[in-house]
Amino acid sequence: MAYLLGVDTGGTYTDAVVLDEAADQVIATAKALTSRPDLALGVGAAIDAAMAEAKVPAADIAMVSLSTTLATNALVEGQGGRVALIAIGFAAGDLTRAGLQDAMRGDPVIRLTGGHNHAGAEAQPLDLDALRAALADLPGGITAFAVAASFATRNPAHEIAARDLIRDLTGKPVSCSHELSQALGGPKRALTAVLNARLIGMIDRLISACEGHLARLEIPARLMVVRGDGALVSAAVAREKPIETILSGPAASIAGARWLTGETDAMVSDIGGTTTDVCLLRDGRPKIDPQGAQVGPFRTMVEAVAMRTTGLGGDSEVHVVEGLQAALRLGPRRLMPIALAAHHYPALVHRVLDRALSQEVPAGDGGQFVIPQWDAIPDGLDEREARVAARLADGPLRLGEAVTTRMESPALARMVARGQIMLAGVTPSDAAHVLGLVDAWDADAARKALTLFARRRSGAGNQIADSADTLARRIVDQLTAQTADCLLQAAFAEDDQGWGDPATLARHPLSLAGLDGHSGLVAIRMRLGVPVIGLGASAATYYGAVGARLGTRMVLPAHGGVANAIGAVVGQVQMQASGTVSSAGEGAFAVHLPGGPQVFADKDTALATLEAHLSAEAGAKASAAGVEDIRFAVSRDIREIEVEGRAMFVEAQLRVEASGRPRIA
Repeated sequence: MAYLLGVDTGGTYTDAVVLDEAADQVIATAKALTSRPDLALGVGAAIDAAMAEAKVPAADIAMVSLSTTLATNALVEGQGGRVALIAIGFAAGDLTRAGLQDAMRGDPVIRLTGGHNHAGAEAQPLDLDALRAALADLPGGITAFAVAASFATRNPAHEIAARDLIRDLTGKPVSCSHELSQALGGPKRALTAVLNARLIGMIDRLISACEGHLARLEIPARLMVVRGDGALVSAAVAREKPIETILSGPAASIAGARWLTGETDAMVSDIGGTTTDVCLLRDGRPKIDPQGAQVGPFRTMVEAVAMRTTGLGGDSEVHVVEGLQAALRLGPRRLMPIALAAHHYPALVHRVLDRALSQEVPAGDGGQFVIPQWDAIPDGLDEREARVAARLADGPLRLGEAVTTRMESPALARMVARGQIMLAGVTPSDAAHVLGLVDAWDADAARKALTLFARRRSGAGNQIADSADTLARRIVDQLTAQTADCLLQAAFAEDDQGWGDPATLARHPLSLAGLDGHSGLVAIRMRLGVPVIGLGASAATYYGAVGARLGTRMVLPAHGGVANAIGAVVGQVQMQASGTVSSAGEGAFAVHLPGGPQVFADKDTALATLEAHLSAEAGAKASAAGVEDIRFAVSRDIREIEVEGRAMFVEAQLRVEASGRPRIA
């Protein structure tokens, strides 16, 4: 018999499921806390628990597939490794477009002469001597490099030359923009390469953790990884192009939702610890975003499901909005819940909270904690970062003890952004523990933290809540309100009626009155027109109230808490290759290939040459991913204009997709 093992690693939990392929049913599920910095502990615990429940011999596992939200979470929270961007042939102003400047976050940019023109001809020679000198002057702590050259999709020679030199001199991973997208738009390609480079270390550690544990269990099956469009790719591809795993978890959840519920038309809302991901399911299929995946503030060139990702989850930071009423706001940053911090560090957390509660005027850090995420103090820290790290050398501290001056606060923020440090504080998960909705960690610590938090003052000088229970209900109500807002925005966006900005519409007084069921001289009713499938470990805790708010049927399937892991093993391999034929002059057609452009006198010959090359490329990728019965689909987008009554060729975009189920061992 053949069994399939699915694993999903999220910000808080790592899930594992075992499916009986012949019976098409789940036979075991398990959850473990995602472990940092050593992801192998959480991955191993989840796999071990699922295998023990399934009572399946390791040799009978025919395929293992992994999905993750770690890449998505990192981009939403501004985390990832330090990178250097090699920008070839770009003007200084180009590097301020497409959000590239924000994505760099002060990391070094090396500008070089070089690049090509739209026809693939060299615009200027590449200055490799300048690259050698610049590499020698880089600061410490760089984990990977991104290389982007002008018109590299028409001729990648300069990107390839720079990549090879960087690898020879540094041994570090290099992301080339032409390997991630064949679309024009240099700054956006550069942005995609930068984000890919930031994620390489994180995704490599996750895949290594999974592969290592499978080897220890003597599970012989190949490891697949879910891509952002829901397709499966080999672990080797995911290591090289981790940017393609952004929205991997949400894409897997869509497949899992369809498999679990049988619903064909619904909104899928997946709540994790860090984000809420919303996608529309139509005719049983998710929509693919033609503009590239949008994650947090960044629009990438990565093809993925059309997903709205919001920094709202069970572990979102609780903020008090300044003003007389002291309203609450959740996210977008994820904190470790106090209940979980106390589970790991009970003596520290309870000591600090008890002392704060005993004081008439507690410390200003609000009972937050700083938790290092390293085995050893990382390299490349500046002076203030090094001072903060030295205080944390022996383990977690209260925030006010880890950061002793205002000048050190930006240093702490930078270290949080790099994933070197995590903050612990009050979250919706703590509120749920106080209200008895869940009982996973230390509810007593959660109650102490919310009691302390409730003592904060509004602009009017009043306590923001009279008790931990009152505050907990307000936090849960705020989560309901923000989740309903996410779903309503997604619905307005997908309705495609040209009504205007979805966020403005969702928060318009008439929309809110309609959800409230206002009845006066004007009676207003508003509800969603499709059901909502609620997924995620905490969906059952929060989403009943969300369905009631939106006046729609809320579907909470059995095993919905591990839908991502289920979706990871029910998908198919889909490998794409795309390329361009451009006009090289009257009666000349340039095919842009990795080795440079080739010019043909006949359009059909040029198109056939490109199609053969792309079919071979996509087919080889699918075969390497374990597909034996490969299906090919070819799409052509040919642009022509009419000049004096005669059709003139401008450009053709070809795309070949090779797909199929991976071979079951």
